[in-house]
Amino acid sequence: MNKPKMATEKGVPSNSRILMLLGQLERMNGEAMMREVETARQVTAKIFHLIQTQEKSGKEVMSKGSCGMEVILASLENTRDVQTTLNIFYILSELLTVGRGRRVGVFVSKGGTGILFQILISASKELPPSEELMLQLHSLLAKVGPKDRKFGVKARLSGALNATVNLTKQNLQNTKLLLPCLQVLRVYSTNSVNAISLGKNGVVELMFKIVAPYSKKNTTLLKVALDALGALLKSKTNARRAVDGGHVNVLLALYQDWHHNDSRHRHMLIRKGLLVCLRNITNIKLGRKAFIDTDGMRILYNSSTECLPVRTLDPLVNTSSLIMRKCFPKNRLPLPTIKSAFHYQLPHVPAAGPVAQLYSQPPGGRKNRQLCNRPLKKVDDVVDESDDNEETDADTENDTENEEDDKDQGAANDDIETDLNKLHPKNNPGRPFEELRVYERFFSELSEDFQGYNFEPSKSASTTSSSFSSARSTRPIIVPTAQALSPKHVPIMSCREDCSLTKGEHTMQSPSVPTTAPPAPLPPLELDTILLTKDQDTKEEAHIPCTESHTALSSVTRPPSQPQVMERDLAHLLECVALEAEDTLNKGEEAGRGVKQEGSPVNATRHIQSPLLLGGIAARRVGGGGGGGGGGSNWGSDCGSEGAEDEGGEGAVLEVPDTALLLPLHDPDLYVEMVKGTRSVPQYAEVAYPDYFGHIAPTFREPLQERVYGVQRSKIFQDIERLIHPNDIVDKVVYDLDIPSCPVIEDDGESLKFNSQFESGNLRKAVQIRKYEYDLVLNSDINSNHYHQWFYFEVSGMRVGTNYRFNIINSEKSNSQFNYGMQVLMYSVQEAISGRPRWVRTGSDICYYKNHFARSSIAAGGQKGKSYYTLTFSTSFSHKDDVCYFAYHYPYTYSTLKMHLSKLEALRTPQIYLRQDVLCQTLGGNSCPLLTITAMPESNSNDYICQFRNRPLIFLSARVHPGETNASWVMKGTLEFLMGTSPLAASLREAYIFKIVPMLNPDGVVNGNHRCSLSGEDLNRQWQNPNPELHPTIYHTKSLLQYLAHIQRAPLVFCDYHGHSRKKNVFMYGCSVKETVWQSNISATSSDLQEDLGYRALPKILSQIAPAFSMASCSFVVERSKESTARVVVWREIGVQRSYTMESTLCGCDQGKYKGLQIGTRELEEMGAQFCVALLRLKRLTGIRNHQHLLDLESDIIGTQSKVVSSSSTTTYVMEEDEPSFLEAIDYSAESDDEDAEPQNEHAGQVRENPNHLDQLSDREANHRD
Repeated sequence: MNKPKMATEKGVPSNSRILMLLGQLERMNGEAMMREVETARQVTAKIFHLIQTQEKSGKEVMSKGSCGMEVILASLENTRDVQTTLNIFYILSELLTVGRGRRVGVFVSKGGTGILFQILISASKELPPSEELMLQLHSLLAKVGPKDRKFGVKARLSGALNATVNLTKQNLQNTKLLLPCLQVLRVYSTNSVNAISLGKNGVVELMFKIVAPYSKKNTTLLKVALDALGALLKSKTNARRAVDGGHVNVLLALYQDWHHNDSRHRHMLIRKGLLVCLRNITNIKLGRKAFIDTDGMRILYNSSTECLPVRTLDPLVNTSSLIMRKCFPKNRLPLPTIKSAFHYQLPHVPAAGPVAQLYSQPPGGRKNRQLCNRPLKKVDDVVDESDDNEETDADTENDTENEEDDKDQGAANDDIETDLNKLHPKNNPGRPFEELRVYERFFSELSEDFQGYNFEPSKSASTTSSSFSSARSTRPIIVPTAQALSPKHVPIMSCREDCSLTKGEHTMQSPSVPTTAPPAPLPPLELDTILLTKDQDTKEEAHIPCTESHTALSSVTRPPSQPQVMERDLAHLLECVALEAEDTLNKGEEAGRGVKQEGSPVNATRHIQSPLLLGGIAARRVGGGGGGGGGGSNWGSDCGSEGAEDEGGEGAVLEVPDTALLLPLHDPDLYVEMVKGTRSVPQYAEVAYPDYFGHIAPTFREPLQERVYGVQRSKIFQDIERLIHPNDIVDKVVYDLDIPSCPVIEDDGESLKFNSQFESGNLRKAVQIRKYEYDLVLNSDINSNHYHQWFYFEVSGMRVGTNYRFNIINSEKSNSQFNYGMQVLMYSVQEAISGRPRWVRTGSDICYYKNHFARSSIAAGGQKGKSYYTLTFSTSFSHKDDVCYFAYHYPYTYSTLKMHLSKLEALRTPQIYLRQDVLCQTLGGNSCPLLTITAMPESNSNDYICQFRNRPLIFLSARVHPGETNASWVMKGTLEFLMGTSPLAASLREAYIFKIVPMLNPDGVVNGNHRCSLSGEDLNRQWQNPNPELHPTIYHTKSLLQYLAHIQRAPLVFCDYHGHSRKKNVFMYGCSVKETVWQSNISATSSDLQEDLGYRALPKILSQIAPAFSMASCSFVVERSKESTARVVVWREIGVQRSYTMESTLCGCDQGKYKGLQIGTRELEEMGAQFCVALLRLKRLTGIRNHQHLLDLESDIIGTQSKVVSSSSTTTYVMEEDEPSFLEAIDYSAESDDEDAEPQNEHAGQVRENPNHLDQLSDREANHRD
């Protein structure tokens, strides 16, 4: 080591005593150190005394510019005298004890660690080695080790590893020396290569000798030994060695001893250390088996149950729970195959991918469009035999202690597009114009001359529209029946109805019965035979709240053209477009939650013939009803009660609410007609009540549910009880779509009845677990083996006031807003017929967590060892004989869309140009509607026609993902605003031509899919190269845009409406070269970064006028995983700068007026209307010569950039999730992919849950956003 030159820091007197001594020591370095041993001892002793007694002396040595540390280390390296070495060790110990780690960092940077290892090797060769020297040396190493990233590598390469091990073995009874040795071994073991090496040298067995048997002596030593053992057992090699040695039983016995004897909980860290060892051992399959064989589940379950009342013991409970969940035997889902219960034969099978994998199996059963349950071995759920959650062997180990730091650095921004060629829009349609010319017919407004058209206001102003095919289906469609409130509401009629049955040729009669008798069982009728009559005489005028912006404003048919009037209207709309939500919410707050039960918003009633009779029907209808409440018939099955021909009752008429006044776009009669023309793979023959009656948004607030601490843990313990107490489990299947002839299993009336056989329904199987608990399995998307999230099913036969628990056990996403205040939705038929037809948020004890059902590697995208997740909620029912529906979000079916479009057509005024075309037919034979909305020209003069044709185009689409029903509600708000009579709506129509595809995936919506179409593929990943056979809606929608690009009429704005399952608020994703480059490490010239900042204008406007919209959640980064989405393809290939995905939360808001509230249809429709208002303001901004707003946008970007750069987060700016991990440790450490995740704070379990955390979450499913 080169001799350092002693220097003094400015401000420190050169005659400082400590510096004089250091200077003297410096002069002695080298051979003089060996000759003048006594002098060296005296100098070092004096330096130690000064540092020990005078704080300033230590500061002088460690001050910047001082070479004191170099002098000390040089002396340590050169001396051969034990006493001098000890003195220097004392000096270093004093110096490194203070300073918050900075001094240790200086020591490491000067090469101090290597010098200590050299001394250790040298000292260990002496027999016997100096005990005091070894004691001080290992004490120093224990302090330095955690701060040196290469500590383990240096120890192994220098040979210090074996030196410490040998010293430990020789001093097992010498507690004083053993403690620092164990502390150093603990640091060594954090390097996984070292851990394996130490295991080979017998250190694992050595640790077990130290920690066992149970003794309260030397608890500090025991704690360090357990920490070292826990670090060693992270290696699967060492974990196997521990299992082979029978040490799992030892750890469990020790844990029981400490649990029983530590009555005052003074040694919780020791108990936690034992659990950490068990946790690491059970990371391998052999360890889990040993844990089960030694009755570990019962031991930890009982001990954890005893710990539950003591909040400070939560870390023990949480770790125990994690271990039990890992060791819970992995089960298959209770299904014959994970492929969908329904099968649709594709006309063309993709050459590769998951769908091709499904079709590569041997054919079985019918191949046409039909139901099919073909067992597929290769896609079935299997228990993975590999060890999950383990590190790899030594040859692939990362040779550092802080692997996570390196991972984070490497993973940051890895999905951001870095190819500048791909970041610059091509503006190349990609297809010859001759191929696209056929799409000219969808743009007749661009060539319409309106010659011969009568512009008198009394005449119809719309062009001929292509209507949906409304051919009647030859199959019967059934409206389900349920139970009446009381007989007095049911006037009896002596009519007779015929019901054509699908199975058999029986004709069921409805003979008349005495009026005093209770209603007899009735079969459901075909929709073709339904008679619905409105009671016009008793209908009252109901107050209609302003739920559309056009009704909130004056009904001026033509907007003023003066700029100041338009500005005034814009300002006025910002007050009115809120759909009077504030007033209704305030009223609801005053009334409290009691509003749910009191008061009806519907005063008018309608009389409905016997198909909707809510009479006492004992028979069960297909897939649902029955029991004490549902009622129905034996239609379509052979599993009903005998004597079906004798069942029946007199057709009756029931008074039910007529919602037409409050729901101008809803008509039950029309809905039934639309259902008849809807084609589904299962050939649904029923109509769900909520879709028939409609939904009126509640007037009361629905706040985000506050999560009760420990709720998830209690649910997990109930799941574990299934293994501990198997005799308490009923395990009875009560509903099974895999038995197509009879999905409802007969029972003794003690179970709930389930049904999902209606449009958009999704529930595959229901299993009764306990008397009031049910496991529910969702159906996969058709032609797929996964995508389980959307659910919509019916429940009947419930008991009033009983708390039922429902567990949806095959969810796939590793996080959900159900953990952050979101509730499921419930629709009560009894409430509906009482005048309150509405979906309401419901459920208590809601949580979402990983369960013990294994996912096959094929269903998990090739990843092994993955589990499904459980969504659990509890609820009770308020009405006897009710029929209730549960849904993931507010349902919006394809038939509902057709009904709404038909009703919208009736809203046309002479000033509105509305055309409705059929863009194409879907794979399932359903029509994909295309709307054109704009304003009629004032006359057919050249000026007006020219202005009409040259209006900019706005292209909107929605519902490419069927489970994102909120997108349809936003689209509904947009369509209603566009068809409104307000001046602003008229101005908007005069400003733009709107081309709208309101439902891109009708087949997925109809069949209850969550993500895919009938092709089994995510349509929003097919935009780059859509197949006209498999993806017709995407192919033809993209062709429309390509046609517009060819004729130089590319849209000003393209926006695809979506829903987001794991973020709050409404926000947008856009595309920007500049912002993408900023988030990556690529170098770019200023010319590469040139782009118009107008892409930020629309979201900026929305953030100012829409209370649910959050600019902070928006992102304009282009990612590789999104390159085939609509947003990126339309931006890159069509050249639309303002190409967006607008995401609406499924949960609620954490900012603005709706902060702390769950989102409802009122707010979603409001968002759709406010999007229109933002387009008006955008028109005004883009027409202004002064581009000050662009400067504002530039400053916004700069502000965002500085915020991102200053952030310590390693995630990209486009964060997939925005919620914090739960501070209730089990909730999220247990759910992460890293089973080793544990709270650093031993008392982390005591930390409070805060629902108002800023949103930051860490789920890795980044390809499930757009």
